[in-house]
Amino acid sequence: MRKEDSFYLGHISRPHGYKGEVIAVFDTDQAQKYSRLESVFVELHGELVPFFLEDITQNSKGHFIIRFEGFTTEEQAQEVVGRELFLPLDLLPPLEGKSFYFHEVIGFKMIDINHGELGKCTEVIVIDQSAQPLFQIQGKEIEVFVPAIDEFIVEIKREQQEIILDCPSGLVELYLPK
Repeated sequence: MRKEDSFYLGHISRPHGYKGEVIAVFDTDQAQKYSRLESVFVELHGELVPFFLEDITQNSKGHFIIRFEGFTTEEQAQEVVGRELFLPLDLLPPLEGKSFYFHEVIGFKMIDINHGELGKCTEVIVIDQSAQPLFQIQGKEIEVFVPAIDEFIVEIKREQQEIILDCPSGLVELYLPK
C-alpha cells in the first residue's frame, strides 16, 4: 500500500495492559464507523505494513483498544506505540455539501464570487490544531491563502472540480501585485 493511496486514520498512543493490546486514537469525528475493522496499515520505517486485528473495542473516552494478530506481550505492543495508522482511500465515506477531505480538493479550481478564478488549490494547510485550515491557491501571478471554513465556501462542485468562495473584503487584495 502506498501512502498516496491511503488516508491517515490515527495513531497508537500507548500499550493497554500487558497482553499485547494497544490504545489507538482515531483522528475522526465519526470513529464508530471504524469499529469493525479487520486490518489497518501501520507505518514502519517509511512503509505501510498491514496489521490484522483480532479484536477492536471502543473505550469510554472514544479511543479504541486493539489486539493485533500475533501480539501477546507488552513488549510487542510497545514496539508500535507512536506509529501512525492508515486505511485505503476507498474506505472513506463520500462527503456532500461543504464537507470535504483535504486530499480531495487538491487541483480544484478556486473561484471567488467577486474576483473570479483565483487559481488551483495546491494544498490544504493545517498550521496547528487550534487554527482553521488554509486553502493554498496558486494562480498565474499570485499565491493566495484563504481559510477553509464554511463561512467562505459558497459551494463545492465536485463534478466540475471547483470550489466557489466568498472571500471577505480585502483578503484577496492582500495578495494582488502592487
